[in-house]
Amino acid sequence: MTCRSCGTDIAAKALICYKCGAATTDPVFQPPSSGRPRSNVAFTVTFAALVLLVLAALVFSRMSPGGTTPPWVTWLIGAVAIVIVALRAYARRR
Repeated sequence: MTCRSCGTDIAAKALICYKCGAATTDPVFQPPSSGRPRSNVAFTVTFAALVLLVLAALVFSRMSPGGTTPPWVTWLIGAVAIVIVALRAYARRR
């Protein structure tokens, strides 16, 4: 058998050429693509959601008597912000 890359005579059952290292057959499984094109839409939506959460916190603090936000509102807004950031990080890993 002859190497497709360099033309060296190699064994009939060889998996790679001993001289150039080229594979003697086509791969059975194709490797995954290097990546999908990333868009800025997800980042923009995440940023807008976090800005809206900050604005909601400001509105609640202005509307409440005494100028302080109730603790449950603060915890709720913080929890929603954490969920948004966690979902964004999970989406980037996929």
